[in-house]
Formats: sequence, structure tokens, C-alpha cells
Amino acid sequence: MAAPVHTDTSEDVKVLHSMGYAQELSRRMGGFQSFAISFSIICILSGGFGSFPIALSTGGPFSLTIGWIIGSAYALIVAACLGQIASAYPTAGSLYHWSSILGGRFWGWATAYVNLLGLLFVIPAVNVFLYLVTRDLLFGSVLGWDVSGWGMGTQILSVAVITAAQALLNHFGIRLTTILTDFSGYLILGVTVILIVMFLMAAPSFDISKAFTFVNNTGAPGGGVSPQTGPLMAIIIGLLYPLFTITGFDASAHTAEETVNARNTVHKGMLHSVFWSGVFGFVLILVMILAIPDLNAAAASGWSSFNNLFIAAILPTFIGKLMLIGVIISNFLCALAAVTSTSRMIYAFARDGGLPFSGLLSSVSPTYRTPVAAIWFSAIMAVVLTAVTTPLNAFAALSTGCAMYLYISYAMPIVAGFFAEGKTWTTFGSFRLGGLSKVFAVIVMIGTVLVTIGGHAFVVSIPGTPGDAAANPPVAATSFVPGLWYYSVGFAIILAILWFAIENRRFQGPPIGEAAIAKRKAIIAAAEKAVGESA
Repeated sequence: MAAPVHTDTSEDVKVLHSMGYAQELSRRMGGFQSFAISFSIICILSGGFGSFPIALSTGGPFSLTIGWIIGSAYALIVAACLGQIASAYPTAGSLYHWSSILGGRFWGWATAYVNLLGLLFVIPAVNVFLYLVTRDLLFGSVLGWDVSGWGMGTQILSVAVITAAQALLNHFGIRLTTILTDFSGYLILGVTVILIVMFLMAAPSFDISKAFTFVNNTGAPGGGVSPQTGPLMAIIIGLLYPLFTITGFDASAHTAEETVNARNTVHKGMLHSVFWSGVFGFVLILVMILAIPDLNAAAASGWSSFNNLFIAAILPTFIGKLMLIGVIISNFLCALAAVTSTSRMIYAFARDGGLPFSGLLSSVSPTYRTPVAAIWFSAIMAVVLTAVTTPLNAFAALSTGCAMYLYISYAMPIVAGFFAEGKTWTTFGSFRLGGLSKVFAVIVMIGTVLVTIGGHAFVVSIPGTPGDAAANPPVAATSFVPGLWYYSVGFAIILAILWFAIENRRFQGPPIGEAAIAKRKAIIAAAEKAVGESA
């Protein structure tokens, strides 16, 4: 049955037309769906588990608890700042569109690429963790398979298959996606509550004080998860834990053109998803710490610390095995929602000519009312990133890059708004921060600097070593593996070349101003007619 459509007299479509865009996507999402898609991407059962060793092996319990509180509060401030802008400009391009309006053509173009990079890191980061937890806990611990021979090739192929399944589900329409993300929201809450009870039951004692102790576990004490650093840097790196977990909440904004009453709904989706993830995540972390008999030994086990805890505290019971299945499904749906968010960003940027093959990437299926080409492009790039980062410890590199690049992209329209508010920024929605707006913006700027420093300090280069054929047994040579700094500098250089050589003259950005928007009336009508939207 054909999806119901809004006429151009609806408030949502009027707002979209006033910004120069057609209603091509199917507007089916309500308030809960807007919340659920961001809550599903945040997914405390994904980042909260996968990056658990990052915090434990840097600042110890302090980074897990106090670090989580600080990171959650910071994420809520970022969400509030973005929500204020989303209430004024509810479009699928979100960050890119906002930066263009508030900061100019270049700032918007640069925001789009940084946000796109961060979003593309989300999908493989989650899917790599999904592969690892399935391999080690389900196949290895529960089913007893020998997974010791599963190497890099198996990981890349498995992630490719998982990502293709998520893209296929996105292909067939936002209705199917929202049903799955709605289910994901309930599943995450239900599994989290049961796991909290199970970890509490497994706790050898209830000494809450041990959950707030700072221990510098960088280097050897933390199993080599983090390079050896001083206490301050250990705390900064530890903040990657909550910031990788509580990220991707811009999904509510990226699906604004598919959300009913978007001006009054999108900011609530972001704020509620961050707040409840922070609350439930903190309780889950607290009981996980209580369930660990020896925190020093757990930290020394490095990347295995979460797996060891889950095997000891959860898997021995039938219910624990069911909870593992719930964790696996939650992670699959987390990356499914990330594909949705990423593809909408690509679609929005491409319709303004910001990407190569923009005509293809901005196309919308008349049958499914989804940006099919953008969906599959997201999936392909996610697999490519998995292959590129696998030699560097794919999960560490991808999760760190995700947190760092996404929060930089979140800061960019906020910084632009800091300077434009009350001057060139005069269009506001129902959600306003008032006197807190500029204060929050300064906090966001400081936090962005810290997460950037922490990200680059965590994922360092791996030096190459010469081989020794005469040794017994022979030692093979290893290649130099570049750290995250190389990716960031290379990315910045490529962007600079693209802008000054090509895009500065070619790229026009989103339509801004009454004259530019008025010229798009015929384009809007043709685009809506092509997908069956009533005129």
C-alpha cells in the first residue's frame, strides 16, 4: 500500500520549502521514533561494552564512573546546542546545512566532510565489535568453536556481510527501519535492566568506593591498550569511552525530513536519547565494576577485560546466554540506524552538489522513498574503512575516530552559531537556550580540543621492526602502521586541496536567501512529482 503523504500545506513541508528543499523522503517518524533512532545508535550495549577496556586501562574505575558522568554531561550540552539549531532548521543535512547558514559556504562544506567521516567510522566500529563479540563469546565460549584461526580476512568479510544486510533493510523504506529501531530501543532498555541485576548478583562485594578510585593503568598495567602516559592524559584518553558510546545522536536531526512536527520533535529526540543513555549506562558501569573481583588483574588483561567479565558473570546461566543474543541483536540494530543516519547526510549533501556523483547519491527511490544510492555508498565505504584500519586494531581506531571526528563536526555549527547568534542568525525555533547558549558553546569548544588531543594520543603509530631469519624460531619483519595523526593530517590536506583547487569555485552550498530559494520552486515541484508527493 502506498505510503500516506503530506500536502504542501502541512507545516513541516512549508518549513522545508522555505529552506529551498522538496519533500522527497517519506515523513513517517513521530517523537518516539526520533528518540529511538538516536538511542539505538548510542546503544550502551555497544560502545558501553566494546570500549569498556579503554577506560579501565587508562584511568581505571575513575574513568569508568566519573569519566562517564563528565562525558555524559558534556554530550548533553552538545545535544542541547545542536537541538537549538535543529529547532530552527530541521533538514536532513543538519550539521552541514546549519554550518553553511551560520558560518558560510566553506564552513558548511568542511563540516559536511568531517561529519561524514565520523558517521562512516560509526558503522564499521559497531560492526567490528559485533563480529568480535559474536566470534569470541557466542561461537567461542557458548558453542565451543575453535575461532583461533579467524584472522583479518575473516573479520573484513564478516563485517561486509553484516553491513550489506543493514543496507538492504534500509533500502526498503523508513517504515521498516523505524519498526526495527523502535524495537531496538525497548530491547536495549530490557537487556540493560536484566544485565544490571545479573552483574549485581555476581558481585563478590558491594564496596562502592572502589568504583571511584583513580589508577593510572596506561601502558603495561592496562595490558597495552593505551600507550604509557601521565595521569592527566590518562583521564583525557579515558573520556573517549563515554564519548564514543554517547555519539550518533545527530541521527534525530539527519532524519528530520522524515519526522512529523520536526521543529518541536527533533531536539527532544537528541536530548532524551543522550540523557537516558547516560543514566542507564552509569548504573550498568557501576555494577560491572562491582562484579570484577580484581580490578588490577582485569585491567592487565587489556582488550579481554570485558569478555572475561561477561564470561564469568553472565554466560554461565541460560538467561545470560539469552542476554548475549540480545547484545548481539542490539549491536546489529545500532549499526542499522547508523546506516540510516549516514545515508541521509550523504543524500542531503549530494543534493546541493557537495559530493562526486551528486546526481546519483541524491536520488530517491519512488517506490521506497529512500536514498538508495546513498545507503549503498555508506555500506561500501564502511567496509573499506574496516579493511584500512584492521592492521591498526580496527575497533580502537574506528571507535576513536568516530568519537573524535563526530564531536569535531558537532562543534562546527555550534562555533558558527556562537558568532552568528543575534547578528546574522535571527531565525529560531521553539527550543532556545537563552543565556546559556554562548556559555554552552564555550564548553563545547574546550571539550572538542580535549577529545581531539585524547584521540590522537590514544591511537599512535606502530613502528616497523626488522626481521631475524637466524632466530629460533625466525622473527618476521613488521611494517610501519600509521597512527590517527596521519589520517587526520592527510584528511585535512586533501580537504584543503579540494577546496582551493576545485570546490571554492564550483560548490554553491544550500540555497540561502529569499531570491535563491524562490528560484528553486520549479525544482521542488519536479522533485516531489517524481516521487509521487502531492503538489
